[in-house]
Amino acid sequence: MTSPLATPPTRSAGPLLSPRSFSRRGLAAAALAVVAGLGLAGCSTGPAGAQEAGTAPTATAGYPVTIKHAFGETTLEHQPRRVVTVSWVNDDVALALGVVPVGLPKNDWGGNSRASTPWKDAALDRLGAGAGSATAPTQYSEADGINFAEIAKLNPDVILGAYSGLSEEDYRKLSDIAPVVAQPGVAYGTAWQDSTAMIGKALGKEAEAASLVAKTEATVRDKAAAYPQLAGKTFIYGNLEPAKSDGVNIYTANDNRPRFLSSLGMTLAPVVVSNTKDSKEFFIPWSAEKANELDSDLFVTWIPDAKTADSIKQHPLLGQIPAIRKGALVADPDNTLTLSISAASPLSLPWALDRFLPQLAAAADAAAAK
Repeated sequence: MTSPLATPPTRSAGPLLSPRSFSRRGLAAAALAVVAGLGLAGCSTGPAGAQEAGTAPTATAGYPVTIKHAFGETTLEHQPRRVVTVSWVNDDVALALGVVPVGLPKNDWGGNSRASTPWKDAALDRLGAGAGSATAPTQYSEADGINFAEIAKLNPDVILGAYSGLSEEDYRKLSDIAPVVAQPGVAYGTAWQDSTAMIGKALGKEAEAASLVAKTEATVRDKAAAYPQLAGKTFIYGNLEPAKSDGVNIYTANDNRPRFLSSLGMTLAPVVVSNTKDSKEFFIPWSAEKANELDSDLFVTWIPDAKTADSIKQHPLLGQIPAIRKGALVADPDNTLTLSISAASPLSLPWALDRFLPQLAAAADAAAAK
């Protein structure tokens, strides 16, 4: 899928309507017929046995369950056995809860040579579904958007998109294939705790999900405690692109990046709070001509390569950002590390902490020295 990390996508501003009733099996069959008619031969129903690998118990106690989201609500009559995911985060959460999806997206952005991530690979290996195994999930690209054809081939029982930017049209097309757990509100704005709770409910693992959230939050607190210089520091998490005349985007409190820094005991800068308090988006554009007004102790951004950090510092407008003048710029060129925070999950955050906290602490020390 297109990364929302650089130039964030525009999501549908259409009304949030209740979902229609669909005959799921019939429509899924029709979707498969269309795929066959397009000449996509050799369809697979997904990795044989993936749902049997101790990852999705057959008991359906506690069902049906109903999950509310941006487009209404979805009811699951039975515990899903064939789980498919879209976007980021959702596959991480399923794996963290011990459920191996039969299909999940490739990490076209920020991924490794397997189009995956280190934390996802580790979880798959623990669950006996690592790359090359008989139970490894089918991967499909989302570089051009939701891959409806590949998802339909997998004949899923549920499609998880609690963290996503599904439009209403995407939601309805996916609902023709299987019940969909869509994002609850802002596109790409679902807190990882909420994604975990929603997915836990869908998979019949509410108690496990609550425990996972508590454990992950405790890990974040414990790791942050080793860096007391972060406590109370104000921050702005943005996207700086010196090659563009309007090269500033600022992430709002609706986004997981600021949420992550806040969980470390840091404080979202007042200039961001005052300019985004009514925003329903995960970012706002900011004029480069007003870059000097972006006052905070630290400024955090992702960059495509290390040399871009020098371009930011030397830029006649971006270089006037107060934190940058103080040497308190955290500019991360590691796309995998950026992904682990922007698409935060119970799997990615423990991986990210030891790699990112030292960078933040160095910037906090620089800010304190000025």
